[in-house]
Amino acid sequence: MNRGEASLWQKEPMPLSPKTRPSPVEPIPPSFRSLLSAADWSKLPAAIQARFSRRFRAGQTVCYTTRVITTRVTRTGWLLAQAARLFGAPLPIHRGDGPAVVTVTDHPGNFGQVWTRIYHVDKGFPQTISSVKRFTGNTGLEEYIGFGLSIELVVHVENNSLIFTGNAYYLSIGPWRMKIPTFLTPGKLTVVHTEADDDAFSFEMSLEHPLFGRLLHQLAQFEDATPLNLQ
Repeated sequence: MNRGEASLWQKEPMPLSPKTRPSPVEPIPPSFRSLLSAADWSKLPAAIQARFSRRFRAGQTVCYTTRVITTRVTRTGWLLAQAARLFGAPLPIHRGDGPAVVTVTDHPGNFGQVWTRIYHVDKGFPQTISSVKRFTGNTGLEEYIGFGLSIELVVHVENNSLIFTGNAYYLSIGPWRMKIPTFLTPGKLTVVHTEADDDAFSFEMSLEHPLFGRLLHQLAQFEDATPLNLQ
């Protein structure tokens, strides 16, 4: 094996749990705010700032009631979503609209925030999608979807919205980690968080493939389950 081949896999240190992290003082946990410059953070509406700077207690859960306005999936996108069921079904598999529930739970055992999305459908059981947002990696944030697969996320602000962009996909096996070649990935993931009126906000997700174009687009309206502290 030559040096170029050996560099495909990199050994990564496992994140330390709060019980084993050596620190004489209580560390300040990373947050979404720490991923942005002060100038970009100031461009966000106060409600988004409050929502994404909220400090969670271990095991605390925040719940959002949601209405999916539309889910559009191409034939290729539908086939991809079906194939992804082998890896925990991380993509919506039903077209159209309907009610949904989203919960966010601080989970030290998973080294991050567990996001669970429950999509109700006309027939059958709801689809449940879970992932973990971890403050780690090259960009400071990645989303772990299970089965050793994770997405490196870049966070930025545009038009008063908070935007998450999938920068790269990785496969981890034990302590080893490899970046997945672009042509083997489902494409560029973009999530846009925009504030609306009356403690509501929208969530817009799209998946763009370099060859097949937009495979998936979903727009949902969220309501805060509890009033936000904007002070």
